[in-house]
Amino acid sequence: MIFWIVAALLTVGATLMVLLPLTRRIAPPAVDSQHDVEVYRDQLVEVNADERRGLIDATSAEQARAEIGRRLIEAARMAAAEEAVVRPVKSATREWVTLVTVIAIPALSWALYTNLGSPELPAQPLAERLSKPADQATPAELVARAEAHLKLNPDDGEGWEVLAPIYLRMGRPADAVTAYRNTIRIRGDSAARQLGLGQAMTQAAGGKVTPEAEAVFRRALELDPQDMRPQFFIIDGWMQQGRLTEARDMIRELLAKAPADVPWREQAQAALTRLDDQIDGDAPDVSDVERTGPSSAEIEAAAGMSGQDRAEMIEGMVVSLAQKLEKSPDDVEGWERLVRSYVVLNRPNDALAALGRAKQALAAEDAARLDSVAAELGLVDAPEE
Repeated sequence: MIFWIVAALLTVGATLMVLLPLTRRIAPPAVDSQHDVEVYRDQLVEVNADERRGLIDATSAEQARAEIGRRLIEAARMAAAEEAVVRPVKSATREWVTLVTVIAIPALSWALYTNLGSPELPAQPLAERLSKPADQATPAELVARAEAHLKLNPDDGEGWEVLAPIYLRMGRPADAVTAYRNTIRIRGDSAARQLGLGQAMTQAAGGKVTPEAEAVFRRALELDPQDMRPQFFIIDGWMQQGRLTEARDMIRELLAKAPADVPWREQAQAALTRLDDQIDGDAPDVSDVERTGPSSAEIEAAAGMSGQDRAEMIEGMVVSLAQKLEKSPDDVEGWERLVRSYVVLNRPNDALAALGRAKQALAAEDAARLDSVAAELGLVDAPEE
């Protein structure tokens, strides 16, 4: 019942807001011509007085009276016209407009609310909504409930940790940054929390990996070197900054370390190809291959080639090195160069295969040396042949 009373009062108020301008009368114009009439009459009296005192002669007095009389007649005519102006009143048209407005506004508003609103729903105060069971509350109500709790308990680290990723999914990155910082402050550092903080900072910056965000991702990587996700964000930041060579090298390292069936391998390989195309003269990097066998003359010749020709030349040199090792399998330095070359060319499976063949052919001491090389390059579980 209270709802309907309030609704009726609001309707009346809205109607009056529209009707009041229609009932307001316009003030009549000021009658300035009547004042002019009085002035000209006073001037006639002054002319007559001046003539009697001898201040002006009869001819001048007659001319002055004639001019003042002419102006007096004109002013009197205009004053009469102004007095005849009819003040605005409610004409028949205005009355009809008022009547239609009085009826239309309430009728239209009630009709719209009946069709679009929900007058039958009971009142739902905020306190009652927040006190509903969790399985009956909407996500927005749950967030509001958590925020109300954290306002009273700002050192509840678990609450901040629960709320932080929700803020991120809701598109509230600034709030997510605050929540992650509070979580780290209260519950301590972890790779997952630093990663979430970096993601929130990146999203808050419109997708840009700022230097501050990069430092956070590096901290996450330091806490969990096996998690590749921070490296993806670091690579993205380097690409945004134009540090393409560094980004390419990290992608190569990721591909060398990751299993062959990781779902992101194709995307990483495509990114690597794009970077090779963007970096002038790098497809792939000759500087690493120089250490794996080609002579200085070959490197000098490769410097003037196109990216595709250079890649073909390097592939040929690697094939030649592999053939030599088949004839001289006890060359431990040759095997090391071959493994490194495959990693540079982003062929980790071939590198693992070469490592397995080398360990079969070499003595235990030399095989241990190659194990150290494999660990340095991130190659694990080399296949045995």
